[in-house]
Amino acid sequence: MQTARVELPPKLIPVFSGEADVRGAYGGRGSGKTRSFAKMTAVRAYIWEMAGREGIILCGRQFMNSLEDSSLEEVKAAIRSEPWLEPHFDIGEKYIRTASGRISYSFSGLDRNVDSIKSKSRILLCWVDEAEPVTDAAWTKLIPTLREDDSELWVTWNPESRKSATHKRFRLGTDPRYKVVEINYQDNPRFPAVLERQRQRDFIERPHQYAHIWDGDFVTVIEGAYFAEALNKAKFDGRIGRVPPDPLMTYRAFVDIGGTGRLADNFVMWIAQFVGKEIRVLDHYEAQGQDAATHVHWLRSRGYTPDRCQIWLPHDGEKQDSVFDASYQGYFRKADYRVTVIPNQGKGAAKKRIEAARQHFPAIWFHEATTQGGRDALGWYHEKKDDHRDIGLGPEHDWSSHSADAFGLMCVAYTPPKPKTDDWKFKAIKVA
Repeated sequence: MQTARVELPPKLIPVFSGEADVRGAYGGRGSGKTRSFAKMTAVRAYIWEMAGREGIILCGRQFMNSLEDSSLEEVKAAIRSEPWLEPHFDIGEKYIRTASGRISYSFSGLDRNVDSIKSKSRILLCWVDEAEPVTDAAWTKLIPTLREDDSELWVTWNPESRKSATHKRFRLGTDPRYKVVEINYQDNPRFPAVLERQRQRDFIERPHQYAHIWDGDFVTVIEGAYFAEALNKAKFDGRIGRVPPDPLMTYRAFVDIGGTGRLADNFVMWIAQFVGKEIRVLDHYEAQGQDAATHVHWLRSRGYTPDRCQIWLPHDGEKQDSVFDASYQGYFRKADYRVTVIPNQGKGAAKKRIEAARQHFPAIWFHEATTQGGRDALGWYHEKKDDHRDIGLGPEHDWSSHSADAFGLMCVAYTPPKPKTDDWKFKAIKVA
């Protein structure tokens, strides 16, 4: 018996080891996941060919108007990259099959043809590439078509949204027969030099897209976002991760005032500590239409009690709520919290908060697990544009602006510690 050597990125070896119902990989550009999965479909076809089996390898994508939109060329290139594998295949302009014809490839778009897939017999393997936009309805129809005892579903995608059906079904799934890993360019030992040059250019020229394209992050920043570059730099520097609180330091809650009622703006709090020259951002809270008692309950439930936490409000924190006829300043003080109201910064206050945030961002550390929603908002917060005159109109007021305003308030409130000086250096010396 001859043994063939198949090269894979090390992270994918466990994915293709042992039994599984689903094998998958998600991540950014240059990881080698697509080429690796294409190659392994051919390896499986060869194994089944040698075993005398018959069946179909179905390669699907959500959108496929023609074979040019399919994985056909990717599979051809993967087969031709392995000299030992190519002789076992019959490769035509519009088809791929094993030399005997017992195993053949089929290519299909799920958006239009998922119902017709039901009629395909003996699907041994279905590989769905670029699977991010596949709908839950499509997955629900596709999966039952894999009826062989050892049929498998393979899934590869570049994440975009936490709300996607693909993310929820395969990345959040806990089934032990799902073997799914994250893989990025750093995990590819054959990451090509041309892609490395592209990566470096994107890091400089497209900071709002970089994390999504290369690190497999969700789309959390858009073109023109004020803090896109700063967030990418924070991640690159390792300032987004596990950030423990200092038990001896005060917690500070920085607030953007919302309101009560179904149509009210969101109420936001960032929890931070100022530790030396660092701003440690530990938590983020956002609620819509809830009363002040709900916000105080959240603070207490997280351990941000009056003896350990101070509240910082914008200037409108002194304003009476139209429903409950009480100010947030008064309510928090009644709950025994120490409250500071930052005065109105006047005209251009939003821009001042943005500039303060940009100035202090290099000193900011985020606790990753509890600040995701807030960081998503910072990555989205952007300039409103007048496309006809090509001018900026100031920050866009949307879902992201409340978290961004509270974050800016924190940066306005922060004062870096003054460097200590040695008194003796400045003492006059009396000379006799």
